[in-house]
Amino acid sequence: MQKSKIIKIAVVGPESTGKSTLSAHLAEHYQTVWVPEYARGYCEKLTGPPTWQDEINMFYGQVALEEEFIPNAEKLLICDTTFITVKIWSDYTFGASPQEVLDELPKHPYDLYLLLSIDLPWEDDPLRDFPHMREHFMEVWHKELQALNANYVLISGTGQQRYTSAVAAIDRFLRSDFLQ
Repeated sequence: MQKSKIIKIAVVGPESTGKSTLSAHLAEHYQTVWVPEYARGYCEKLTGPPTWQDEINMFYGQVALEEEFIPNAEKLLICDTTFITVKIWSDYTFGASPQEVLDELPKHPYDLYLLLSIDLPWEDDPLRDFPHMREHFMEVWHKELQALNANYVLISGTGQQRYTSAVAAIDRFLRSDFLQ
């Protein structure tokens, strides 16, 4: 028996917006798995700032990690960020993105993106670099998602309100997806 199409939900946004926490809650709510951010584990092992090759490695790592988790997903696959992050950081850090990332972006769509607002307080973390650039990166995320003609919803609020808004957005999407 072939598994029906897995719906991919991407939880994205600037640093310190609660992507990992929300991804875990959503996976539990929908009784499925969530794909962690590959770059976090990768960067924890670096001894210096990420290089161009590191960005390429993180791109391939994120794609492979998602593929690894798909067989365990139950209808939905919740993704804690996507490799669009590689494009955003490469553009900011190096002034350009690896060509393989640009080529692959349109080939790896997500059914729904939840763009998390910057309305949560900043939490320090050794892997976070830009507490004073949250507005800038929020604008960049909007532009990147619009450039992909992505189906996305802005998720705001704190605590339970944020979680409830995300579940409501996914439920609306699922209802509209099945009506078509």
